[in-house]
Amino acid sequence: MEAELDRIDRHILEVLQKRGRISNADLSEKVNLSPSACHRRVRHLEKAGYIQDYVALLDPRKIGRSSTVFVEITLAGQADEVLDAFEREVAKVPDILECHLMAGTADYLLKVVAQDTEHFALIHRRHLARLPGVAQMHSSFALRTVFKTTALPV
Repeated sequence: MEAELDRIDRHILEVLQKRGRISNADLSEKVNLSPSACHRRVRHLEKAGYIQDYVALLDPRKIGRSSTVFVEITLAGQADEVLDAFEREVAKVPDILECHLMAGTADYLLKVVAQDTEHFALIHRRHLARLPGVAQMHSSFALRTVFKTTALPV
């Protein structure tokens, strides 16, 4: 699919990843297209699945979720039913922003947001410790976010 994108499509995607609420008029000016041609291209990128959605990115500190915790999970087994059960249940925990199946020492890596260490302890006790198939869990608190982006290189 990547080969289908030309230089203008890539530029449109770069701009929209950084400024999702930009007006079509401003976007068309940035990418040197007429507003109608720009609008058609954006609609095509949406329909083709390059643009999945538009979201508001919140400041975690403003909503009281200033602690980020990375949790490595090792399961007791690798059978499909063990993995499926874990993945089904982990998706239900609202404090988990990301869950990745890993290659390496841990089976899964979770990104969890919490108010503070006490709140994470509560999340751990009420949710993480109850996830099916978990043999080991290691948690690491992020001290500071040095760099963060949601923009993919195009």
